[in-house]
Amino acid sequence: MPHEIPPPRDSGFTTTTPVPLYWAAYGRPGAPRLLVLHGGPGAHHDYMLPQMLELAHDFELVFYDQRGGGRSKDDGTEPITWRTQVSDLALVARELAPDPLSILGYSWGGLLALLYAIDAFGGGDPPLAPGAPRPRRLALVAPAPITREYRDDFELELAERQASVAVDQLRAEVVAAGLRERDHAAYRQRLFEISVAGYFADPARARDLTPFRVTGRVQQSVWQSLGDFDLRGELKRVACPVLIVHGREDPIPLESSRLAVRSLPDARLEVLDGSGHVPYVEAGEALFGALRRFFAETANVTSR
Repeated sequence: MPHEIPPPRDSGFTTTTPVPLYWAAYGRPGAPRLLVLHGGPGAHHDYMLPQMLELAHDFELVFYDQRGGGRSKDDGTEPITWRTQVSDLALVARELAPDPLSILGYSWGGLLALLYAIDAFGGGDPPLAPGAPRPRRLALVAPAPITREYRDDFELELAERQASVAVDQLRAEVVAAGLRERDHAAYRQRLFEISVAGYFADPARARDLTPFRVTGRVQQSVWQSLGDFDLRGELKRVACPVLIVHGREDPIPLESSRLAVRSLPDARLEVLDGSGHVPYVEAGEALFGALRRFFAETANVTSR
């Protein structure tokens, strides 16, 4: 079962975004701030906990629920697009994690960090909010694909994994155990684990992931807004150090992260053996070691 999540040191709602966005802070006040972007789109920050709190020994971690997910509601007047999320991120960064801005993005949050950095360094259309800080450095963990083609490959691979013999066996075990009738809470937990099993190198490790929900309409509207996206040409604008960490067994194609590293001016890739899409669960020691090395090496870097 997932571990208990400690309460944040501080929390609240943003005051400068078009709609209030929930945020939570962990770690020592006065430590360097690290803005953490969750995946989805349409999810919420706390499924990255408690494992990501390992970094609270080194940083003041600031998480927020992106618009339309978790505690960050939207007014429903307009579809939430990738530009909505980038514009929100600019305001969140200015309000909660101003210069020097360090970002850690996981999954969709990794792609969101790149989309923001492209605009911050190259001038977006429409432009970002005045005073939106340029990233000093980016750490991307299991980032979402940088092209529509790789996104399509990911969806096919995940569908195949979810239809695999190993996952079918997990479903059969739930039925045989009669959990639905005996323990409905345990039954719901097992259904969640099965629904995400294909993301893991070892499907059994899904039990260690904190359950989460995705707001489907937000997820759909954001991905639709990206169209037939291909960020290769635009990534050359991102003038800050970038670390990408990718599990070798991630259903997101490893070649997408390799392509991102080749396209970025200052980037490197760390591949984690024995890990799928959730390295903070499956390969925590290797992941946090790679992140700490990167942050130490880039501690004195300034944005260009």
